[in-house]
This record gives sequence, structure tokens and C-alpha cells, in this order.
Amino acid sequence: MIKSKNSNYTKSDISKQITDKVGVSHRYSQQLTEDLLEIIKNIVKKKDLNIKNFGTFKILNKKERIGRNPKTKKNYRINARKSISFLTSKKIKNKISNF
Repeated sequence: MIKSKNSNYTKSDISKQITDKVGVSHRYSQQLTEDLLEIIKNIVKKKDLNIKNFGTFKILNKKERIGRNPKTKKNYRINARKSISFLTSKKIKNKISNF
């Protein structure tokens, strides 16, 4: 398993793992990674995406609210926005807890 310096995975890390595991060219695995992430983005923009035995991507609609800068104690208006959340499946949670 490949780990980046700061323990975050990049698209390059994922494509390298695909190259090592499947044995395809690095260029092909990079394109495969890009295409897969683009497909996921497009589906999530339209509706929730549930990948069986992996997890669910959901879009959350956050309402406008008042926030405060803790340093200056000044209040600010935080605009309404969309956010994304990921809920892991029970199967993944069990694998992680038994790791």
C-alpha cells in the first residue's frame, strides 16, 4: 500500500495502486481514475450515491446562519450552501474496527 507524506491519497497514488495491482499502464490507470471520479461527481450532483458495501455520498443543503470569529468575537453571516457528506457502510466500519 502506498502512502503519501501527509497520509492523504492523491489521484496519482490511486492510479499507481491500480497499475501495480492490475498490471495496466500508468497512463491508462490515470485516465481510469480520472473517469471514475468524474462519474462519481456527476452522479452526486444529481442525487445521492449509494455504493453497496462501501458507503453513501449525500448532498446536504445548509441554511444561512450567523457565525462568530472566536478571536475578534465579531458576528458574520454565513451564506446558504451545499455540502457533501459520506457515510460508510457497516461492512467498512467493521473492517476498520477489526483492523
